[in-house]
Amino acid sequence: MKRIVATAIVGLLAVPAFAEGDAEAGKKVFNKCKSCHTIATPDGEAIAKGGKTGPNLYGVAGRVAGTYPDFKYGDSIVAAGENGLVWDEASFVEYVQDPKAFLKANLDDTSAKSKMTFKLKKGGEDVFAYIQSVSAE
Repeated sequence: MKRIVATAIVGLLAVPAFAEGDAEAGKKVFNKCKSCHTIATPDGEAIAKGGKTGPNLYGVAGRVAGTYPDFKYGDSIVAAGENGLVWDEASFVEYVQDPKAFLKANLDDTSAKSKMTFKLKKGGEDVFAYIQSVSAE
């Protein structure tokens, strides 16, 4: 019985909480992201067609940073994931505002770099809510 309860608790903790942003507003803001990122289901259905310079953002909520299969990440984002960075709304929003500064702070390494040069100064919560809303599995 204890094992069943423990398994249920772990399962609940693994499910990302829904974002507080506005998914409809995020869909519009995501247009800024589409030059580099796409949102496509695991079977290849495109939800938001975009570039392939950045990783597919489908299911990013709850994903360990730097782990999307078959994507060539920079060393700093991989190191952040190895150090336990899992994407949630707060980390996503902070990252998109200034990726390089985020990684420097997260890794406590002044030489940390990010391949993502774009900075989304506002609307990150909305983008996260949009991505999460279309990534329901």
